Amino acid sequence: MSDLKTRFDEAVNYIQTAEGDFKPSNEMKLEFYALYKQATEGDVSGKRPGMMDFVGRAKFDAWEKAKGMSSDEAMQKYIDKLEALK
Repeated sequence: MSDLKTRFDEAVNYIQTAEGDFKPSNEMKLEFYALYKQATEGDVSGKRPGMMDFVGRAKFDAWEKAKGMSSDEAMQKYIDKLEALK
C-alpha cells in the first residue's frame, strides 16, 4: 500500500472516530464527503437526486464539484484539509 493511501486511510479513520473538539460544519462535511468519494470511486455517476431529497442532492452536488480530479489528488486534498484543521 502506498504511503499516500496509508495516510488517507488514517485521515478517514480520524474523521470517522473523532470525538470532542472536532465538530466540522455541514459544509465541511460535504467537502470531506466529496473528496472521499472522488478518491475511492472516481467521478460521480447516476442521476441527481430529486429536489425533495435535500441531503442526497447536496452530497451529489458536492461530489460533482470534484469531477475530473484524480484519486491521488483527492486523497492528498482530503489529508491537507484535515491537517489544516488540526
